[in-house]
Amino acid sequence: MLETPLLLLLLFLPFPPSSGAQLPNQGQAKDPPIATNGQPFPWGSMRLPKTIFPLHYDLNIHPNLTTLDFTGVVRIELDVLEDTGVIVLHAKQMQISGALLLAPEGARPLRVLEYPRFHQLALLSDSVLTKGRKYEVQLEFAANLSDSYHGFYKSSYRTSSGEVRILASTQFEATFARGAFPCFDEPAFKANFTIRLIREPRYIAISNMPKVKTVELPGGLLEDHFGATVKMSTYLVAYIVSDFLSVSKTTQHGIKISIYAVPEKIDQTAFALDAAVKLLDFYDDYFDIPYPLPKQDLAAIPDFQSGAMENWGLTTYRETGLLFDADKSSASDKLGITKVIAHELAHQWFGNLVTMEWWNDLWLNEGFAKFMEFISVDATYPELHVDDFFLGKCFEAMEVDSLSSSHPVSTPVENPMQIQEMFDDVSYDKGACILNMLRDFLTPEAFEIGIIKYLKRYSYQNTVNSHLWESLTDVSNVCFPEVSVLYCFSKWYSGDELDVRAIMDTWTLQEGFPLVTVEVRGREVRLSQERYLKTDDPSLTEGFLWQIPLTYVTSASNTLHRFLLKTKTDVLHLPEEVDWVKFNVDMSGYYMVHYAGEGWNSVIRLLQHNHTALTSNDRASLIHNVFQLVSVGKVRLDTALELSLYLSRETEVMAVTQGFGELVPLYKLMEKRDMAALENQMKGFIVDLFRGLIDRQEWTDSGSVSERVLRSYLLVFACVRNYAPCVTKATQLFNKWKDSDGNMSLPVDVTMAVFVIGARTPEGWDFLLEKYRSSMQMSLKSRLKSAMAVSPLMMEQSLTGEVMKTQDLPDVVVYVSKNPRGYKLAWDFFRANWHTFVKKSVSQSHRHISVRSFFGSLTEEMGSEMRCIKQTYESIEDNIRWMDANLPLLQAWLHRRSNKLSHEDL
Repeated sequence: MLETPLLLLLLFLPFPPSSGAQLPNQGQAKDPPIATNGQPFPWGSMRLPKTIFPLHYDLNIHPNLTTLDFTGVVRIELDVLEDTGVIVLHAKQMQISGALLLAPEGARPLRVLEYPRFHQLALLSDSVLTKGRKYEVQLEFAANLSDSYHGFYKSSYRTSSGEVRILASTQFEATFARGAFPCFDEPAFKANFTIRLIREPRYIAISNMPKVKTVELPGGLLEDHFGATVKMSTYLVAYIVSDFLSVSKTTQHGIKISIYAVPEKIDQTAFALDAAVKLLDFYDDYFDIPYPLPKQDLAAIPDFQSGAMENWGLTTYRETGLLFDADKSSASDKLGITKVIAHELAHQWFGNLVTMEWWNDLWLNEGFAKFMEFISVDATYPELHVDDFFLGKCFEAMEVDSLSSSHPVSTPVENPMQIQEMFDDVSYDKGACILNMLRDFLTPEAFEIGIIKYLKRYSYQNTVNSHLWESLTDVSNVCFPEVSVLYCFSKWYSGDELDVRAIMDTWTLQEGFPLVTVEVRGREVRLSQERYLKTDDPSLTEGFLWQIPLTYVTSASNTLHRFLLKTKTDVLHLPEEVDWVKFNVDMSGYYMVHYAGEGWNSVIRLLQHNHTALTSNDRASLIHNVFQLVSVGKVRLDTALELSLYLSRETEVMAVTQGFGELVPLYKLMEKRDMAALENQMKGFIVDLFRGLIDRQEWTDSGSVSERVLRSYLLVFACVRNYAPCVTKATQLFNKWKDSDGNMSLPVDVTMAVFVIGARTPEGWDFLLEKYRSSMQMSLKSRLKSAMAVSPLMMEQSLTGEVMKTQDLPDVVVYVSKNPRGYKLAWDFFRANWHTFVKKSVSQSHRHISVRSFFGSLTEEMGSEMRCIKQTYESIEDNIRWMDANLPLLQAWLHRRSNKLSHEDL
């Protein structure tokens, strides 16, 4: 599943960061559990007992898209592992009736107890269910279609003629299958599923497996029968009843791929269809394990909260994650859609075929899928240059992981709120970054062989961290010269036999990441490690130690050198003295580097005189590291700003965008303190720094994907910052486009800049809204939505869901909050509608008090214990500390620079 931003709260910080709660926290009932009928409930733990396992579900569902409810019958074949008289399983907010035990001796009624606190049912039998025997239970149930985006829920869309049409779709990860049918709703309870769906003839039904037959029922209804699934977890079950149309192709391996979308958008599916075919073929070959189902459907759902979902054989997506128009979609749209499809199809192996035993190891699913996005897209679509964007994921992870409220990649969780919070940057992006580090350390060949071994060994099973490390250790301590001489790991690693688990436990079982300090003295390089943490409490950094796969190059040698740092301190000896050394080459490692002594000055001289001596990723990592080290007092702000001056000659997308990413938040701090003069000085400095690059941008769609992404970024920045040449050009283009009633063809890469300028006038904003209402083109609508967010009216539009989908509410609030005039309005709106955010699961120090006061007033059920709230507090405090420590330095540096430029002009 692609994550939704749990850190939405961080948008409302008094200073921007530098770079549905359902259950109480405990997993055990404090008091003896009591069922809804007042009788004792026979089970007191949130986790289900292991006495009974499901083998097969026969599931019959009848959704009524007029009354917006559904009924169903489920028969579950059970394997009894211990003698028991009780079957405990999950059900949430549904009426249960007709519970029967189907045994060889005949059908017997079961007594039903409900314990809503843990979403559990207990089925009580009058006789003992005997160990080793198989039984079946049958339950009839009924419920309303959910009005959230979870479980079996209602979705709708509006046709071009204004007609509203209804469909029903599912989203079961992580703990929502229990809201659609009674089941053993934990990932380790894998079973086969045979599904039947009853529908009206005007709809179609799709599910995980191909349709076997359709039966006519009395009353004009139809019942679609689907083939039995492979053995899988409940959260991967999926079904949709809709009026979608589809297009199909077949992969080289004989798998039928189909894209489903609403009828008026089916013409936007061609790219996704081709991408899915190429990517599924790639994975089939890369993993050396055939995709086990006969088909793979990809469905674009009008209402969808997360980015996408990996249901086995029926992956589901936001419309913007699947639909592409060659004439109106941008280069970044194409890259984004390809990555989303790559992520979900990677899950068909990592997550579906081999599944984590419990949600504490969610990263085994999500970290791998995020990592494989980049491996697969680089192989299948090299022209997209996806590698240019991987580093950004590591920076995003570090932003969260630098707080004391972060969590280990593998961390204990019990209740649904805690589980849902695991779908964050740590599980996804940090997971991907440490896998990338391990792949680089072991060599790609060894890594690939190890993960194939892991997938084959644990197919259709559940795993924990250590299973993966064992598979990678096994292949890392042998040589296979017939595969590749590069594969022989011992070519460079001369220590004892490699223990991958010992290394990787330091990265997955403790939170945070290391800061490696490097000090060069002659030929001697002194190394030390500590936890990088944004805090004023140094005790929180104690007791952390990582095994760090270091890499480095020097001014004397382009050869990549490696060293495994296992201790707090160590010393390296160079063959000769050097002018500079760069550690963490290409930032393939998940750690920061501080160059002590004269180290940063050496780096600055290198960047100023010959920046291309380092790769663009190395340059981006230096920009990131030096500014982050300012936040913890390791580097002076003026040192970081001096380093940034080389950016006037930078042209590569990752380094340029990272420069913006570190510099723009500085003036954002001033916006919140009403420091207009200093704010404008900082804005002017950034525009001047990138003026040459901005001026060289053509208002066309020419160039590589990276060049086109960079062009769009630069032109939007320049227009937002009122850079006159940009505003003039964008205004001219907007007026021409508006005069043509939106029919004039604009270069896609410049449309965002044009719309942002157009939205500044009431007439322009109204015109954009009119085009948003009428457009069926998803990527165009996305850009219109972003541009219109200069007005707070957009938040109300999203909340009502009439014109703009409620699923877009978080994004819209993000956009509004970035506008200094909309910031306060966004915060007020957010507080007033917090209950909607929780339900949908979607300033100075006095404002810090306001944030604490608001969240402190919430109940636990309304999300007061959410991790993102703790991260909010920390980020506010960090930004206040930053301003107190660095504001005078910033003022002085900008003043000196202004004077210097004035003298140069004379």
